Amino acid sequence: MVGSYLMLGLFLLVPLAQTNHSESHALVKSPGGDRPYTLTVPVDEVSLTFHASDFHGMPIEDLTLGDLRLEDNGTRQRRILSFESYRNLPIRAGILFDVSRSMLWRVKRNREIAILYATHLLRKQTDEAFVMRFDFETQMRQGWTNDSAALAASLQAIASGYTSRLGGTALFNAVYSACHDQWTSDPAAVTGNFILLFTDGIDNFSHARMRDVIDACQHARTAIYVFSDEPKSRFSDGQKVLRELVAKSGGRIFFDPAGSEIWHDLQVMEHDQRSQYRIVYKPSNLKLDGSFHRIKLDSPDRGGVITTRSGYYAAR
Repeated sequence: MVGSYLMLGLFLLVPLAQTNHSESHALVKSPGGDRPYTLTVPVDEVSLTFHASDFHGMPIEDLTLGDLRLEDNGTRQRRILSFESYRNLPIRAGILFDVSRSMLWRVKRNREIAILYATHLLRKQTDEAFVMRFDFETQMRQGWTNDSAALAASLQAIASGYTSRLGGTALFNAVYSACHDQWTSDPAAVTGNFILLFTDGIDNFSHARMRDVIDACQHARTAIYVFSDEPKSRFSDGQKVLRELVAKSGGRIFFDPAGSEIWHDLQVMEHDQRSQYRIVYKPSNLKLDGSFHRIKLDSPDRGGVITTRSGYYAAR
């Protein structure tokens, strides 16, 4: 198989952490039309967005509810309230660059990957993206735009004006800021939201915690994709952090891609976000105790890969 990647994730469209409301809202596609309508979803119901692909990374677009098997904390879930599919979604992407001292020598290679995405896959008619960089602080380098030339220019200058400092790396702060502050215009819009993240996963300066980051990204329905220039390793502390971010947000890690593998992996990311499914279900074993619920979603008969979030936090 071309390219090496880790496939994890399934993010909550309606996070169960919202305990101060008796219900929340999700958009679903109305039968017989493309216009969405608002569906009221109580907080004891879980709305899951996921994507399915074959073993070459190409999307599987004809799954039915009968093809799926859903487990919540090891218990088969049968109280499925709705099932919807979406095709050709518009994209809302955040490109985040780690420019701390440990990553400066990797900027050129990472910049080329980001520019390739911005200039060849982002669609001016429907898509938008922004560019941020971070070390011990976060800086917006290009706000939301559909102009690929403006994105490329900001990426070319991503490390300009940088001076070596001993402030450390605040990865969690940067991702939290992106998810919490940037996806605010229409939180119910049906779009493919993701962060394209370039970092080694080392964080030694953040005030935000992993759970804070995951909560923010779940609220924004934003998956995290990482292009790592290192081979996959079980012993890398940075990769452990990145695997958790990916697993709990709904994205992938692409390990050390080169040449045509980079283009292939960018297309996999693109297909993930443009072609999605959504299930709303009522957990049979839900307790409002703040515990983490592990989710397993697969298709035993159809095969392929369903990219799912590893779980969710129940409300207290």
